[in-house]
Amino acid sequence: MDKILVLDFGGQYDQLIARRIRNENVYTQIYDHDAITPDMILEQGYKGIVFTGGPNSVYSDSSISCSKKILELGIPILGICYGHQLLAHLEGGKIIAAKERSEYGKTIVHMEDSPLFKDVPKESVCWMSHSDQTQILPEGYRAIAHTDNCAIAAMECQEKNFYGVQFHPEVTHTQYGTKILFNFIFEICKCDPDWRIEDFAQRQIERYKQELGSDHVLLGLSGGVDSLVCGILLSKAIGKNLHCVLVDHGLFRMNEVQEIEKTMRKDFDIDLTIVNAKDRFLSHLQGVKEPEAKRKIIGEDFIRVFEEEAKRLKDIRILAQGTIYPDVIESGKGSSATIKSHHNVGGLPDRMRFEKIIEPLNTLFKDEVRKLGLQLGIDRKLVYRQPFPGPGLSIRVIGEVNEEKLEMLKKADAIFREELEKANLSPMSDQYFAILTDTKSVGVKGDARTYGFTVALRAVRTDDFMTAEWSRLPYEVLEKVSGRITNEVEGVGRVVYDITSKPPATVEWE
Repeated sequence: MDKILVLDFGGQYDQLIARRIRNENVYTQIYDHDAITPDMILEQGYKGIVFTGGPNSVYSDSSISCSKKILELGIPILGICYGHQLLAHLEGGKIIAAKERSEYGKTIVHMEDSPLFKDVPKESVCWMSHSDQTQILPEGYRAIAHTDNCAIAAMECQEKNFYGVQFHPEVTHTQYGTKILFNFIFEICKCDPDWRIEDFAQRQIERYKQELGSDHVLLGLSGGVDSLVCGILLSKAIGKNLHCVLVDHGLFRMNEVQEIEKTMRKDFDIDLTIVNAKDRFLSHLQGVKEPEAKRKIIGEDFIRVFEEEAKRLKDIRILAQGTIYPDVIESGKGSSATIKSHHNVGGLPDRMRFEKIIEPLNTLFKDEVRKLGLQLGIDRKLVYRQPFPGPGLSIRVIGEVNEEKLEMLKKADAIFREELEKANLSPMSDQYFAILTDTKSVGVKGDARTYGFTVALRAVRTDDFMTAEWSRLPYEVLEKVSGRITNEVEGVGRVVYDITSKPPATVEWE
């Protein structure tokens, strides 16, 4: 099986690069910049290497790099953003600060003939995010693209099969980014498209059959598709040795606990325990407003509840989690900056009694998880249910969480989802939900003055949850949703719609 290596230099799009390559049915593995040696690269048979973006400057004391011997392996290299600058720097070029001529966002790029730009228009929109740029090219290189503010927006050395682009071809904002990556994978690296999600499913089932044997495994269900797919996958590997626990923390959407119970017990005959821990979670969240603090409290309580359940079930040494790639990167693994922590990422606390953790899905993106779910025989409606964060509605209540606010949010969220589905608009968005903000405003109902909370509505289109565009929902539907929420949800006086994409925002508000 042909493989591409992605070397991580700390950028936030590193996993997305891997996802784009895998979307072309070529397997990709990601290593931190200093976690793989040139000998290992040769032994593992990579046909191409991608240097990712990153937050540093190549000329600063805090810059990160890789062994120059990687450049001597005879394997094609594509440098992206920081990776482009690092490649130029390692090859003897010069990188300078360009603070007054920085480029961020959509930028027109003018391209020349190159194998990297085969069948790409000479002028197109690309996504830039840099304050440094290449001033002098290394010997043997030539510039193959420019912008109004950047003379070397891309470079190549065809003799070595080395290429660099200052922009990000992996994000959807770059018009022909997929084609540029396609050219690198197939025209330059000569890969065969021989990786399939079907193969992944079978490999994981066989792997855990062998690895787990007769061991019993505890899996915590979050209410989302990730833990559901993880559960079905593991049940096919170890059957009744899988024990699922659903912690009812009071932070689920309306009627969600009942729906999960039906799915797991009736439809898939999986052992499921529901733990009523609502009072425990809400008491620990009392007075807590900071989002990271809320996530850590919920994560700690999840672990403690799992630990207690494992004691009750006896002899369970292994904890399974439905961690996926976006969870990992946003929790700051490797060199990447932390955006937000996830309760199911980062290993086990020292005092926890489980001996190890398994994360069968931690190399997959959301769309890959859904494809895997269909492959495993899960109903399409369940596979494409709305994503739900591990910390539940606690991060959709801005500020302090209490029972009254949760009830407001549950009702508002249910109305929003119901109206989008009724209008057959749910396919317009990959995720949509309501947020109860901590902002109150004056209103009028009848002849009386009101002072109620503001509900924000969020709907986005995405194929990977690393970037997202806000959904252009019809005004008449938003008007109906707003009318129903302000009339039917006591305590809410205003409704607004979020029109911010990712980046610069995240999908969730907290």
